[in-house]
Amino acid sequence: MTDPAPKLRKPLGILLMIALIAIYALIVTALADPIAGLPILVQLPIWIFLGILWIFPAKPLIRWIETGQWKAG
Repeated sequence: MTDPAPKLRKPLGILLMIALIAIYALIVTALADPIAGLPILVQLPIWIFLGILWIFPAKPLIRWIETGQWKAG
């Protein structure tokens, strides 16, 4: 896929970021009931992990928004 013009890359990237976060939120919401049944000391690290996990698929998208490159280098 060719890189869209920088003028289009940022709005497109923002829309993709919103979609990524929305899909991730739906997935985590689906996991809420099973996790809520666990003891609180087990829940806490799970929620912390899930709260941080979304950034890893977002990093290449953020890099692409800023530089037009998917990989660092």
